[in-house]
Amino acid sequence: MPNKLYNILVPIDFTPKNKWAIAKAVELSNTFHCNVHLVYVSGRGNASFNRSRNKNQETALKKLEQLKATYKQQLCGEGVLEISVLSGNRQQQLAKYIEQYEMDIVVTGLSKFNLLHRIASSISISRLAKKSQIPVLAVRSSGLVCHYKKIVLPVSGELPMRQIRLAALLGRAFKSTVYFVSLRKHADHNNQNVIDMALELVQSISTIPVQCFLLEGQNLAKSTLEFSKKINADLIMVNPVKDFRLPGLWNRLTNKLLSYGSKIPVVTVNNESARG
Repeated sequence: MPNKLYNILVPIDFTPKNKWAIAKAVELSNTFHCNVHLVYVSGRGNASFNRSRNKNQETALKKLEQLKATYKQQLCGEGVLEISVLSGNRQQQLAKYIEQYEMDIVVTGLSKFNLLHRIASSISISRLAKKSQIPVLAVRSSGLVCHYKKIVLPVSGELPMRQIRLAALLGRAFKSTVYFVSLRKHADHNNQNVIDMALELVQSISTIPVQCFLLEGQNLAKSTLEFSKKINADLIMVNPVKDFRLPGLWNRLTNKLLSYGSKIPVVTVNNESARG
């Protein structure tokens, strides 16, 4: 996790949810003076399909140019808007773009409730966070806060290095307070050591205030969400992905990530990083 944001990726599919993803990316750009990349990926197939795909790409490029013209006017920092149309497998192409152009964070919009889309999007967020090794921020139309004053960071079993660095980065910019939370049932010696180390790490790299809380409950995602609502949090950071699905048979069947259960923006950060 870098000490500054330089490049933000917004995957585009020309659906309404793109609007709040771009709005959030522009907002971050104006804060950190970083670039915003709007990227559309088309599929590939046989010759007949390819002819259709080429036309699709031309149409997509025109739409991206329109988006660029619209949102460029909202940039007030040093960042610029870049647009790209790629071809191939969406996850692979996005991961390749992220590595090639050194993206620092992905911002994706969440649609209003749609079961099939939620399942597909949950899988997409999980895979992209793991494959790209950079944070994936999921926002919905109701989650477009213009600051991150209260950042909630759950701790479970391992030191969340990358979340801590991102929290410190955002915390310095927005003068935030970071809240480390863990389940009381996990408050054994090892887990307490992790919380203590997390606290020491934040204090060693930043002067932002930090508070620690032990939460009641059996599910860290559910307890984190309840705590975040109680304190009116602005952002939740989670990792690993598997620990942050909400409890209940229906939520398991529909792969309901905390991202979809929360009106508060959620950023998914995978700790297993080669990029550090």
